[in-house]
Order: sequence, then structure tokens, then C-alpha cells
Amino acid sequence: MASPSSPWASVIIPIKDERENLSPLMVSLLKVMDSHERSRSRPYEILFVDDGSSDGSSDELDRLAREHSNVRVFHFDRNYGKTCALEAGFHQSSGEIIIQIDGDLQQDSEDILKLLPYTASHDVVCGWRQQRQDGLVRKLSSLIANRIRNIFTHDGIHDTACPLKIFRRPVLERIRLFEGMHRFFPALALMHGFTVTEVPVRHYPRIHGLSKYGMGNRLFKSLYDLIAVRWMQDRVLLYKFRNNDVSRHKRD
Repeated sequence: MASPSSPWASVIIPIKDERENLSPLMVSLLKVMDSHERSRSRPYEILFVDDGSSDGSSDELDRLAREHSNVRVFHFDRNYGKTCALEAGFHQSSGEIIIQIDGDLQQDSEDILKLLPYTASHDVVCGWRQQRQDGLVRKLSSLIANRIRNIFTHDGIHDTACPLKIFRRPVLERIRLFEGMHRFFPALALMHGFTVTEVPVRHYPRIHGLSKYGMGNRLFKSLYDLIAVRWMQDRVLLYKFRNNDVSRHKRD
């Protein structure tokens, strides 16, 4: 049983040069998380992982951590990429529920409240940006990548790259990440027997900062990584004990 002092939820935000977005993001996240009924009896935590920012984000994150006791900040010594930032946040977190969101303000923090109820019946809840507010190149690359990925992985998810996701902790304790694998969370979870669903969420144009992805590092790289995921799906180790065997060893 979880301790009343341990966080019920951990919000993980990878950050790379998002200085102007941090303050409004913080206000929005605090409002949303404070409004949830579980926050009345147990704390939550917000973890920022600074992935080698050079625009002043590091200082702004440290300021937020000084002002809010439930905020923790981890600074990489250089830029390692989003997968590393997410894994670092996952490992440093202690909540039963882990919420992933980006720092670009293109997701609506209030949609967290829309996804949370689904964790009662699913291990992974993915956001689905049905009305994308990105440029043509980004929309096209995501559309192609998602369709090809679904053909090979059969994960049934329309928008696997949506940054808003919620996990139950056992999922992240089981999955091992490698560079680029954050794009395949649904397929990796299903591969290990976890349940996955998706929920429509809002999406907004980027106001501040620059996108970190384009055709080269989104489409082509994800298609290359797809080969590795397909290989793992064919070779994943899955097994069950007979109930009488487990019972006998427990009695011994």
C-alpha cells in the first residue's frame, strides 16, 4: 500500500529551449493537478528534465523549483535527446501514475483530467491529436510514419507520437527504452501484455520556440527504428506459470 506522503502522480516534462513557455505551462499544470480529487489527500510531483537547453530555460527551471516544493529539475550536461530525457524522468519519479507532456504548450494541460479516468481500465492512455495544428511537412511526415508503423506493429493507435500520455507505473518498470523508442510506447506496452487506449485531445499551434523535429529526424529515423521494434515483437519473452505450481511454491 502506498504511503500517504508518497506522490500519487508524477508529471514528466522534457525541456529543450522552451524558456518562454515554462511559466504559463507551470501555471496550467498546477491548476489542473490541484483540481484533481486525489491531490486533496496525497501530493503529486512535477519533474522537468532539461535536455541541454541554451536559451535560459535552465535558470527559469531552477526558479520554478525554488518557488514550488513539488517541482524537481534535472539538468543534463548536454543535449541527449527526448528518449533519454523521458527515461531519466521516469527513473527519478515515484508516482503510481506517470503523466508525460511536452513543454511547448501545444497540448492542453486540462486534457490530463480527460485521460486520467481511463487509467482505471488501461495501463497506457494515449492522446490523439485529431485536429493537428502543425505545418504541412510535420503533418505529412507524421501521417506517413503512423500509417506505416501501424501496418507493421498493429498497435491500433492513430497518433503514437502525441506527447500527452499517461502510464501506470508497472508499464515503465517493464519496458526498456533505447534511442527513439519513445515513439513506439503503445506497441512496446502491448508487446508485454499491457492494455492501451487512446483519447482525443486538443492541439494548438506553437507560439514560442522552434520545433525540434522535421522530415529527416521524424519520418526517416522512426521508420528505421520500426525495424528494431518489429524484431522485438517477434522475440519478446512471454510466459505464465500454472496456478498449482505457483500455489505449491508459495506454501513451501
